[in-house]
Amino acid sequence: MGILQDIVYHLGLGFSVALTPTNILFAAIGVTLGTIIGALPGIGSVTGVAVLLPLTFGMDPTTAIIMLAGIYYGVMYGGTISSVLINTPGDAATVISAIEGYPLAKAGRAGPTFALVALGSFVGGTFGVLMLSIAAPFLAKTALRLGPPEYFSLMILAMAALAGLAGSSPIKGIIMGGLGIVLSTVGVDIGHGVLRFTYGNVYMMNGIDFLPVAIGMFGMGEVLVQMQRLVTFELLKTKITFRSLLPTIQDWIRVRWAIVRGTLIGFVIGVLPGAGATIASFLSYATESKLSKHREEFGKGAIEGIVGPESANNAASAGAMVPMMTLGVPGSGTTAVLLGAFMMFGLQPGPLLFQNHPEFAWGVIASMYVGNMMLVVLNTIFIPTFVSILKVPQTILMPGILVLTIVGAYSLNNNMAEVWIMIIFGILGYFFKRYKWPMAPLILGLVLGPLAEVNFVRSLSMSQGDFGIFVARPISLALLAGGLVSIFYPLIKQILLRGREKLA
Repeated sequence: MGILQDIVYHLGLGFSVALTPTNILFAAIGVTLGTIIGALPGIGSVTGVAVLLPLTFGMDPTTAIIMLAGIYYGVMYGGTISSVLINTPGDAATVISAIEGYPLAKAGRAGPTFALVALGSFVGGTFGVLMLSIAAPFLAKTALRLGPPEYFSLMILAMAALAGLAGSSPIKGIIMGGLGIVLSTVGVDIGHGVLRFTYGNVYMMNGIDFLPVAIGMFGMGEVLVQMQRLVTFELLKTKITFRSLLPTIQDWIRVRWAIVRGTLIGFVIGVLPGAGATIASFLSYATESKLSKHREEFGKGAIEGIVGPESANNAASAGAMVPMMTLGVPGSGTTAVLLGAFMMFGLQPGPLLFQNHPEFAWGVIASMYVGNMMLVVLNTIFIPTFVSILKVPQTILMPGILVLTIVGAYSLNNNMAEVWIMIIFGILGYFFKRYKWPMAPLILGLVLGPLAEVNFVRSLSMSQGDFGIFVARPISLALLAGGLVSIFYPLIKQILLRGREKLA
């Protein structure tokens, strides 16, 4: 009963912060921008958060993170619009929505599809935030018992999970993560206080900030890719009015369990570092295709085939906030960028965040309840308005994003060094995208590298240079073992699959 009272008390504190006029306004701005970014094909939540992060400079940290979090889960709602109407996913997590949503729209059922997706997204997102409210205090209290060796091993586990962010090529994920860690060593050596890899450049003394790297790779890199393609999307001509959004009773009956299953799958997958909303949506789709009574409709417009995955990706976006806020370990590429945003504002995610900054931590959590309510309204009443955004030509949209990336990079420290770093990584981002090298692991390595180094140095100070401290402590040993499994499991899985193919 005491735990429940604590949660209710802290949520009350959180709502007192989240419901201030300023925070309500910026939550609304965040979810609206997120919906718009989600509706624009190819941009996605990582790019959206990275490119718009400089807009938060000078803002109150709580207000800034509320807006950025609103962009994150707003993208999950908005990505469905382009998937359903132009058969092009707005985000990787909404690929499934294109498979089932576009045939439904062609059959004249775009309205009910949007209404049911909004409901499923609301249920998934709200359940995810509810579980975040319950799990966060427990995990934070447990994590307070961990010392530097356990935190170092936890960082190793998180980095090992980079393979999960690499899709079909875990080797590429590990290489990109390693590159991120190498980049994080530029600057002052924490252990000895000497400069490393600065080559006499005064701007490199503070190291390479994650933000110009993220803005370059995800923002400028995406612009270069899209401008090379310059695809003209054909918008499906379908009239969407408030009346057309009303589903039938049969629709409600068909999707009720898909929403429940998608929500549960999404939250569990979201909590796992490196998994993310994309995997959650695919797993939900696979589950629905096996359990549905209408299997013959899958691929041709099965309503539960879109509502289940949409519930899953929204629950996963909330689930990914659990390890990020309580342990300082991102659960997805977007939360890796958010982790950097926390640190930019001088806030270290982890167990002490809830102890030292309860108004901030619980204010952000409470704002996610408010944001999900706003998104239901936005994605029912204002769907026709968001549909019109798809008519903006890419020849106008992409140069606009490019200007934002340059201004954002310069505004970091008001010097051109950040802009040049952004441009260099923008060009690299173009080639990474073209040759399918995952970029989220590089950002994760760049953000987690310094944290791992700090705890490594502290651990060796505790043990007077004895490396055995990492295996002598049970929790640290278990985390390292989990890291080894994360590294080698995808490789073993690929070898077994190839062996089966040869036998077949």
